[in-house]
Amino acid sequence: MPIRNRIAEMQENITEWRRHLHQHPELLYDVHKTAGFVVERLEGFGVDEITPGIGQTGVVAVIKGKSDTKGRVIGLRADMDALPIEEASGVDYASTVPGKMHACGHDGHTAILLGTAQYLSETRNFDGTVVLIFQPAEEGGAGGKAMCDDGLMERWGIQEVYGLHNMPGLPVGSFATRPGPLLASADEFEIVVTGKGGHAAAPHEAVDTTLVAAQIVVALQSIVSRSVNPIHRVVLTVGTFESDSNASNVIAHRVRMKGTVRTLDPEGRGLAEMRIRQIAEHTAQAYGAEAEVTWDEGYPVTINTEAETAYAVDAARAVSDNVDEVTDPIMPAEDFSFMLQERPGAYIFLGNGDGPMCHHPAYIFEDDAIPFGCSWFAELVERRMPLTNN
Repeated sequence: MPIRNRIAEMQENITEWRRHLHQHPELLYDVHKTAGFVVERLEGFGVDEITPGIGQTGVVAVIKGKSDTKGRVIGLRADMDALPIEEASGVDYASTVPGKMHACGHDGHTAILLGTAQYLSETRNFDGTVVLIFQPAEEGGAGGKAMCDDGLMERWGIQEVYGLHNMPGLPVGSFATRPGPLLASADEFEIVVTGKGGHAAAPHEAVDTTLVAAQIVVALQSIVSRSVNPIHRVVLTVGTFESDSNASNVIAHRVRMKGTVRTLDPEGRGLAEMRIRQIAEHTAQAYGAEAEVTWDEGYPVTINTEAETAYAVDAARAVSDNVDEVTDPIMPAEDFSFMLQERPGAYIFLGNGDGPMCHHPAYIFEDDAIPFGCSWFAELVERRMPLTNN
């Protein structure tokens, strides 16, 4: 396979970095040791500029090409944070931190971008500027938005931005992506139904919030089947349902439920919120209760721009003979979407082989995927910013 020879030589070291990060997972924005490890490696590579503390604990580094001309400016992103999961992978380099684990492969993403940084620092076989983005808090903390809010794109003049994510179930060394929506938005809602508590033997003297809330749960499912265009993808799930009573002979005064809405259509987010409020409030009213809806807007849809997706696919085809350029979108969310809202770019899946899916306690990042990821980033940079002949 056309993996860069130098990157193949570096694989053992990059794997060591990855496993070190795996043993020392950190959550959300509290990635100080991880960011410090990244900065230390970058300093050793001799990159041109390192700026920590972007988006609280993110790290931005700059590598300039051989030419004196400014050229294009391309951003490459990796996420650094882990998950609050007790590891059950059985590997000899397992997490040393109880209740924390790199169960989504962000240790692999960080190591891949570090390997790319070393390669590009050594070769500089491009005409332009590479901006390396090491991001905190992808797992629910919107670290991508925080870095953008800190002026990431404007301060470093980024014109295009690219990222990757490992994908269990795809063969190692394969790639998959698509133009347009690739991952869903993720919003959360809470509905609190308030009625009139009472004795279970005298329901006529109470307003049964459990009954009302159950009707709301059932009615919410009609949003996907009856309010949304059938060709659009929307997932609505009520994940929790609890009352303020745990006694069998009590009608609860209040019931609280929480759920999530996923969609690949940005307009569908507004529709889902409107219909959830209408259904909850009017259903509760019909039974003599009240419903209060809280909507928490999360990550937007991850939308690859067409031209940049084509560049990403071309680079992938130069690295691998197994590239799916029209893969089906999936319903998890990704806060790289915030960066794609500010700049054109593309997100691509890197095959991680067979094994448990991400967020599973037995998940294992496949180290043999590392040289493919590094080679893809390097190929992308050199193709988008080729050296000019003077």
